Amino acid sequence: MNKIVREHYPVANLPEDLREGLAADATVKIVVEVEERRKRDDLGMAERKPIPAKDLMELRRRLLSDGRPSVSTEEAVARIRELRDEWDY
Repeated sequence: MNKIVREHYPVANLPEDLREGLAADATVKIVVEVEERRKRDDLGMAERKPIPAKDLMELRRRLLSDGRPSVSTEEAVARIRELRDEWDY
C-alpha cells in the first residue's frame, strides 16, 4: 500500500478546501494513502466469462425464432435519438 506522511506541514500550503477551519500559521500532520480498488464482487458485479461461440449462436437462433424483427441502423439511431431527446428540456 502506498502511503505518504508529512509532519509539521504548513497549513498555508494546503489546498483551500483543506485549510477550512484551521489557523493560517498552524502546522498539521498529513497522511495520504492510496485506497485499494474494490473487487468486482464487492461492487455486486460478478466476473463475467465470455460466452462460447456455440452458445452465442444458439441464443441468436432463439431470438430470431421468437419473431423479433431485425432493426436497420437508421431505425436504431432514430430510436436512440428519440429516447435521448425525451431528456432534453
